[in-house]
Amino acid sequence: MKPKPKPPATNDASEGDLNISPRRRRWTRTVPPATRKLLAEDARHFLHQGLSTPCLDALAGCRNAELITVGGRRILDFHGNSLHQVGHANPRVLAAVRAQMRAMPFAPRRFANKPATQLARKLAELAPGDLNRVLFAPGGASVIGIALKLARAATGRHKTVSLWGSFHGASLDAISVGGEAIFRRDIGPLLPGCEHAPPPDPSACVFRCGTKCDLRCAEYIEYILEKEGDIAAVVAETVRATPAVPPPQYWKKIRAACDKHGALLILDEIPTCLGRTGKMFAFEHYGIVPDMVCIGKGLGGGVMPLAALIAREGLNRAQPERALGHYTHEKNPVACAAGLAVIAEIQERNLLARAKKLGEESLRKLQTIAANHPALTEARGLGLLLGAKIKQES
Repeated sequence: MKPKPKPPATNDASEGDLNISPRRRRWTRTVPPATRKLLAEDARHFLHQGLSTPCLDALAGCRNAELITVGGRRILDFHGNSLHQVGHANPRVLAAVRAQMRAMPFAPRRFANKPATQLARKLAELAPGDLNRVLFAPGGASVIGIALKLARAATGRHKTVSLWGSFHGASLDAISVGGEAIFRRDIGPLLPGCEHAPPPDPSACVFRCGTKCDLRCAEYIEYILEKEGDIAAVVAETVRATPAVPPPQYWKKIRAACDKHGALLILDEIPTCLGRTGKMFAFEHYGIVPDMVCIGKGLGGGVMPLAALIAREGLNRAQPERALGHYTHEKNPVACAAGLAVIAEIQERNLLARAKKLGEESLRKLQTIAANHPALTEARGLGLLLGAKIKQES
């Protein structure tokens, strides 16, 4: 007798939309016929999965901070899959992509090309400390995998410590260090040696610290490092994209613990790097330098898939006999041209200062609303990485 399939979970905490509520189905009945037709086609041909398919609406365009639906609605895009730091369809990025496509659209891995080399040099210049070595990949989960392999090569260890509730990508290695149940449940064996610890989330602290944080969440990680004794790396998002902003001293304490116990510090800034928090790298708010930082999403300007690992000079240890990435589009010149255009746009338009200013103003207004409106229970953020908690109906 076959076991009955489990019903889909509806109460898992996730930064995305699980696409299964009755309200979603009611919403779909209200959209125009052309939209319903495209949604039905999408649902017919794509594998269904949480956070993706079935879809909410259908798009006909995007520009700057707006999404334009097939039905003609204009939506201010506060999410954008965390990749529109310079706006959707940014003219500078599009021009760079078109020019590079005409000049040289592809370069095999074993050949150097100017856009890739220029972007690697630019990232090394932007990154503080001795974060000088770069590898590119088509997506964030891939650079997380590269970082895990490099940590093994550099330390001779394989264990990691990461945080419950974290997201580092949807591949098996990324969900092994990740902590969201929607990706991990019933998926079978994951990477061995992946330890997890409570996150530094002031709004949902498992230690009930409240406003008097004593960094017990950081001490928990140090305890694991000490007792295990053979951890290769701590892997974590500098600032959770939901957002959850760690206390000011948190990363200094983790950095010191890693140094004491011989573990590397790998920070995932795939959704938060490139100015979203008001600084080029989110870890700059905390006065530390990681051993590796993973970036992506906005690096391709919302046009090309592109991510990068930036590592300390001293971690250049794998050498030619060991492959860390080996992706077909590892040094894609079109994607790298987009990346160079994104950085030029951020610097020349002074978008770091703009994100800081607008973020501070927006957070103050959100906090004022939260103090005076029962439906909004909390507002938090760093730069333009902002979030508000809305009270659910009972």
